[in-house]
Amino acid sequence: MTAKPSGKLYGVGLGPGDPDLMTLRAHRLISNAAVVAYPALAGGDSFARAIAADVIPAGAREIVMDVPMTVERGPAQAAYDQGAAEIAEALAGGQDVICLCEGDPFFYGSFMYLFARLSEQFEVEVVPGVTSITTCAARAGVPLVARNERLTVLPGPLPEAELRARIEGAESVAIMKVGRHLDKIRAVIADLGLTDKAKYIERASLPEEVVCPLSEAPEKAPYFSMILLVKGGDPWL
Repeated sequence: MTAKPSGKLYGVGLGPGDPDLMTLRAHRLISNAAVVAYPALAGGDSFARAIAADVIPAGAREIVMDVPMTVERGPAQAAYDQGAAEIAEALAGGQDVICLCEGDPFFYGSFMYLFARLSEQFEVEVVPGVTSITTCAARAGVPLVARNERLTVLPGPLPEAELRARIEGAESVAIMKVGRHLDKIRAVIADLGLTDKAKYIERASLPEEVVCPLSEAPEKAPYFSMILLVKGGDPWL
């Protein structure tokens, strides 16, 4: 008796939040899915599912990975272990699984944890998505780099000294995961005399989007916020 072939795992980038920014391939895969998987805040909603909600077929099976947002890595890794086991069961049964990923699966994306657990055993395809950096630049009207310039991407949780050193040595900077680190980041940029060259963006492409100079940024920032800093003048002219 011939064994049933395994299904294929798709890590599908959904873009930054606006469903209109999903790629045609992402839309096509999700709309034909029998099984979808996605991360959710433990005990809460899933931003990834919210983006794709109108595309997911009514009868699709949904595998929810409840991922706690804690500094400790153990609980989150346990959630991915459990999610990978459920996905593996579906794949072994011959079903394709569409994993919904905010932004791009391999750009600060949680899909990389599932990829590490499943790619040696099953066929995996990564479907790229529109990144938050390109979305924020578009919404803020800030060309990031031109010709031979470099773009430096920094996570907001970096220690203050390292953040300062990396900004000093950069040309254009995208600071991600601002959230509770906004005061620290704002102070570093101000001390470097670069506040007037920085833009603050939160929830880019969503109805509650905020785009403003860093000097006018709110006191508190959500996790989905970014600061773009371009030191040059108008290099694209």
